[in-house]
Amino acid sequence: MKPLDLLTLIVLAAVWGSSYLFIRVAVPAFGPWTLVGGRVLLGAACLGGFAALLRRPIVLRPIAGRLLVLALLNAAVPFVLISAAELHITASFAAVLNSTTPLFAAAFAVPWMNERFTPGRSVGLLAGILGVGVMVGWSPVPMSLPTILAIVAMLAASAGYAAAGIYARTRLRGVPTHTLALGQQLGALAWLAVPSVVWAPRTTPPGAAWLALLALGVVCTGLAYLLYFHLLERVGPTKVTTVTYVIPVFGILWGVLFLGEQLTGGMAGGLALVLLSMVLVNEVRLPGRLRPPVEGKAS
Repeated sequence: MKPLDLLTLIVLAAVWGSSYLFIRVAVPAFGPWTLVGGRVLLGAACLGGFAALLRRPIVLRPIAGRLLVLALLNAAVPFVLISAAELHITASFAAVLNSTTPLFAAAFAVPWMNERFTPGRSVGLLAGILGVGVMVGWSPVPMSLPTILAIVAMLAASAGYAAAGIYARTRLRGVPTHTLALGQQLGALAWLAVPSVVWAPRTTPPGAAWLALLALGVVCTGLAYLLYFHLLERVGPTKVTTVTYVIPVFGILWGVLFLGEQLTGGMAGGLALVLLSMVLVNEVRLPGRLRPPVEGKAS
């Protein structure tokens, strides 16, 4: 990966990591349903504009049903769950919990994609479960029923993202990325239009909440997917997925810097275990130059 591509990857992680900050600011004023409805509406408008500017053809009708399923798993449900959770937990804690997405993906890939569990993957999943236990056991907020439900909601959102990735690979293979992204946002809007209106706030949200919603829709959805498409074309899907490892770091950083949240030892230790588990589960290997020489071969 070239330095410019690596910089773009870090910027993408920073943008997606900031979504937890913006959700935390906006959700008390808008409520989860209306906030997410506004986010996907703005995101769809931006992605549609990008596709038009780039003259990318968008064909939705033949795969509309599958796009609705993808939208439910990858946008509507996880966006609402994360927004509801952040009414009760900090943005940085939410970001750390959401780092479990690759672990769910690895677990789901065994029955759904016929992948096998190697000893390394098994150890990795156990480390991930332990990491979640450490985070929950030493959470930065007092443990109560709303907190527990928020933690469950965050883990369910991670599972939704993981299931969506597998669904897209198995049922939407070959569909252009612009079509997937825009179709997903439009599908999410279809799911959320009615509840967004029914549970709309009774009072006008403050200016900060509107700015946070604008940032969520335009920056964290529209701009983020534009960067994602750019990287996908330059470095391929395997390298792009490494952004998952960096997002929680920025999620914590923005929460600490702008919301005054605390990084607890439990969060740091749990995140370290989750990152270790992701390396083991995804069977990440050292580059060729760093591998020890093999006996009988020139080093």
